[in-house]
Amino acid sequence: MKKFNMSEWVLHHRQFTYFFIFLLTIAGCFSYYNLGRMEDPDYTIKEMVIVTQWPGATAKQAEEQVTDKIEKKLQDLSGLKDLQSYSLPGQSIIYVELKDTIDKKDIPSKWLEVRNFVGDIQGSLPTGTSPPQFNDHFDDVYGTIYALTGDGYTYEQLRQQAEQIRQTLLGVPHAKKVELIGVQTESIYLEIQNEKLAQLGITPTDINTAIQAENSTLPAGMLETNDANLYLRVDGLFHNLEDINKLPIKGSNQNMIRLGDIAKVRRDYIEPSDPKFFYQGKPAVGIAVSMEPGANIIEFGKDVHNSITSIQKQLSAGLELQQTVNQAETVNNSIHEFIESLIEAVFIIFLVSFVSLGIRSGTVVALCIPFVLAVVFTIMYITHIDLQRISLGALIIALGLLVDDAMIVTEMMIVKLEEGWSRAEAATAAYTLTAKPMLTGTLITCAGFIPVSLAKGSASEFCASIFYVISIALITSWIVAGSVTPLTGYNLIAAPKKIAKTNLHTNKIYKIFIKALTWCLNYRKRVLCITGVLFIMALLILAYIPEEFFPASTRPELIVRLELPAGASLKDTETTAADFAKYLEKNNNISYFTYHTGESAPRFVLTFDPALSKPNLAEFVIVAKNVEARQQLQDELPSLITANFPNVKVHTKVIVTGSSADYPVMLRVVGNDEKKVQEIAQQVATKMRAEKSLRNINLNWSEKNTSIKLSIDRDKATALGLTTSSLSNALQAALSGTTLSEYQEKDRTVPIIFKLNTTSTDSVNKIASIAVPLPDGKTIPLEQIARISLSNENGIIYRRNNRPAVLISAETVSDANGDDLTRKTYNSLQELRHSLPPGYAIEYDGATEESITDSALFLEPVPLMIIATLVLLMMQLQSIPKMLITLLTAPMGIIGVSFGLLLTGKPWGFVVQMGVLALFGIIIRNSVILMDQIDIFQKEGQPLREAIINAAVNRLRPILLTAAAAILAMLPLMNNIFWGPMAVAMGAGLFSATILTLLILPVMYACLYKAVPKKQ
Repeated sequence: MKKFNMSEWVLHHRQFTYFFIFLLTIAGCFSYYNLGRMEDPDYTIKEMVIVTQWPGATAKQAEEQVTDKIEKKLQDLSGLKDLQSYSLPGQSIIYVELKDTIDKKDIPSKWLEVRNFVGDIQGSLPTGTSPPQFNDHFDDVYGTIYALTGDGYTYEQLRQQAEQIRQTLLGVPHAKKVELIGVQTESIYLEIQNEKLAQLGITPTDINTAIQAENSTLPAGMLETNDANLYLRVDGLFHNLEDINKLPIKGSNQNMIRLGDIAKVRRDYIEPSDPKFFYQGKPAVGIAVSMEPGANIIEFGKDVHNSITSIQKQLSAGLELQQTVNQAETVNNSIHEFIESLIEAVFIIFLVSFVSLGIRSGTVVALCIPFVLAVVFTIMYITHIDLQRISLGALIIALGLLVDDAMIVTEMMIVKLEEGWSRAEAATAAYTLTAKPMLTGTLITCAGFIPVSLAKGSASEFCASIFYVISIALITSWIVAGSVTPLTGYNLIAAPKKIAKTNLHTNKIYKIFIKALTWCLNYRKRVLCITGVLFIMALLILAYIPEEFFPASTRPELIVRLELPAGASLKDTETTAADFAKYLEKNNNISYFTYHTGESAPRFVLTFDPALSKPNLAEFVIVAKNVEARQQLQDELPSLITANFPNVKVHTKVIVTGSSADYPVMLRVVGNDEKKVQEIAQQVATKMRAEKSLRNINLNWSEKNTSIKLSIDRDKATALGLTTSSLSNALQAALSGTTLSEYQEKDRTVPIIFKLNTTSTDSVNKIASIAVPLPDGKTIPLEQIARISLSNENGIIYRRNNRPAVLISAETVSDANGDDLTRKTYNSLQELRHSLPPGYAIEYDGATEESITDSALFLEPVPLMIIATLVLLMMQLQSIPKMLITLLTAPMGIIGVSFGLLLTGKPWGFVVQMGVLALFGIIIRNSVILMDQIDIFQKEGQPLREAIINAAVNRLRPILLTAAAAILAMLPLMNNIFWGPMAVAMGAGLFSATILTLLILPVMYACLYKAVPKKQ
């Protein structure tokens, strides 16, 4: 039975083929313009945050009574990877992280388990703790943020306008959430002089009782009549401040007194204030918009922009709405830049094809590439693979590979036409001779990316589209090479008018190559030894190449965090941030900036982790004019802040692609005893300060908060009718105020806060004179019933997996590699690590820990990749020795990779690993086709040595052409921050791989099958 020949079938069904070429081209154009567009691929952040409030508790109490109980319960959760907790005064924050092996679809059920576990022990939490709050939408990305400002407008007026804008934006197609940032909570304060209460014989309890009794909504019954049910409504709620002022209070002499006669009733913002948001130094309310997964961010950005344009026309005079985060524009620029690189690469391939093969033959190759891309875009659209950084990079990798198939087939047709074959015979012969080895090489290349697809973890999820896009592109390329390329070649490539009589061996270039190959075959041992030495050198060189799993992104944002001393108030933080903002206003490298006080910026890109909210934190998001300006700012601002704000800790960072680590260098110390852990952490910090390439060494848990301790004279307090509870309530009312009730206003509730208007309490000495109300209406100075002293307590307690821990972090100087410095620092601590007592450890943290974990996860599916490769090779070669030659040849490509990275200074990281896998696929494919050609010549009766030389000569032109096209296609990417290292690795690796395939593989083949040297 005659074997199926795709090229022959296509030539006999040309109209059918033309129809589908046209159809798929139109589908590809449609798919390209309708593909989802994103900055980075979606991946699941398997993390939940549990926040529990316990007002009045110290950090230690929060740790022991709240954090510890919840953590111990959560340790029973199956699939738990890590527990990280921060215990602060009055608050417990626990981060629950699941193992990378947990499937995405199982995550919601795991979060339900967490809620149930915490619910089980909620009754054992101390009295006064609020119900734990769960946030399992930790990965919501607010890629579109606006700032609403207005001179002369209050925060409440800004909020009202922002709320209207919010409601409008929620109606935009694919809008998921719209949150307001920097909103200030209003409250109604009842401020009363203690002395006045004492004169009238009224206690705070009397006022509380009166307000609670009047300002309440209770059922008043229903009147049932023959016609209808009539509900009785008692109108007792406060409708305005005047109603509160008029509230009657009964004094000790039974006289009725209006509340407004003894109290100052005012409406104001809550004290201490909520976290605030500023745009260019102006108070603002932020409007943050997140998009539904899978939508087109560029189209979504246009829809939001159109809505904002309409809104701006209706804004009140003096209000301004400025966009501070525009992910749609970032993605559009990123994709546009990448498409430019893609077009440049395609143009280079066209040029190589035209120059090397001629206009007609070059056109055959050139036309196949856009058609393959059209098919790939169509399949991507059907399978919901978006255009984003990773999928576009995969297209670039594939571009260097898919051009091979078209060139191999076209070149084979040219050779057969030169030998006198007809166009139809030449077209079908190309498929017969090359289809099977090309398919084997294609499938082996796809198999090389199996670890990316099957590995667990966020890095694999982030990069999974590489496997799918490359597999789609390469398999499509093989099909096109067997169908469209022969058909196009049949139509465009004309048979030479005069059949060439000369042998290829007479060509000057071929003569040089044959001479070099002959020398290698004659001195095979020397050649193999040199190759082995180069391979060992390449492996040794890898140790000197910097490692960087994921590089910094090209986004212009620079994050600057200011942290005041522990215990600093939000007012102090706001003042310091405002002073620093004045310096930024004068900087010409800045387009604009925003900052937050008391909290971090929201997650505006997936790889940005918001910092822990605390009063002494201010975070600036500075948008530089370009990447160079961003780097200059990162170098200059730390010294500026240190010089002008000596008590402020500063941390600068840029957005890193694929990683959300806070610092480039991060280590942690864990153990059983807090003091011992902190002591070890200080030793680590001292060691890190000695490293010149590190700066701004920071410990996440080192400072103490100052608090005022009251030692109560219990006997005296009891005799006066005071208890610890009543005294705490009295002090709360005097200093911060006590919430009595709520004032209802449309859809909002405003707290009513009772506050004793005491004398100034802005210093410790004046605390002693606070008048404490007694049950009989009189007052007594605090100092008469309590001894007042200052004490230090932990402002924060950090734990990891239920054990005390300290994070030691550092920034790097310019051009220093964070991963390299982390490993160097860790190795320098070897003596200290070995001297630690049992139960204590110094461990990697941050990006280095992530890269180690992700690399280990990538290795797990490698056995499957190896098995698939071996099976495919064996099916093609049908020979164990030939399979071994191929496997020995592929790793030799690392020679070019090592030298290329060393000379250019590019780091070894994830993208380089992907390039190396693609490189191995190219080497294996060329090796398989070359050995297949040797077999063909041997079957024709040629001696082994002659068959080896003739096969290498036969494959010289297609291998050189495909290598040149692929190497030159990498040139546009070499300056790209993310894909540059991969482009260098593939370009340099292909250069060495070409030499290996054409010279070293024949030598290995000759050694294995004992080809007799010419001199014998």
